[in-house]
Amino acid sequence: MNQELDNVLERICNQDLRYKRDAYEFVLESLSFTQKKFNRPKHVTGKELLDGIKELLLSQYGPMTLSVLDYWGVRNTEGFGHVVFNLVSNRILSRTEEDTLGDFKNGYDFKETFNVSYRRQLEKKISRMRSF
Repeated sequence: MNQELDNVLERICNQDLRYKRDAYEFVLESLSFTQKKFNRPKHVTGKELLDGIKELLLSQYGPMTLSVLDYWGVRNTEGFGHVVFNLVSNRILSRTEEDTLGDFKNGYDFKETFNVSYRRQLEKKISRMRSF
């Protein structure tokens, strides 16, 4: 990570104590992942970013996702919106006139998505493996 970005992230975390630095770094990683996923070199919507965040979280952290999010201080999808807009206000990311914090409200329920739904998918995979 370059020194300028490092300094900005440190400043953001000192100003807004709600979220750990890891949350900011993960959002930046998720943005890159989402841009590739949707084949968009520049802008993605809040909903698209939330989809990318969800996919990357499950891929990287699996059943530990809720614990990781709790440690980062991110309690719901709106938390990711706050992280994004902190990055915007510090000129790390940019936004269009249509982009709002509301784009991140009620994106998905963390407990349902990262616990209940994840476990159902895992049970299906295990069941398919047993049938071989």
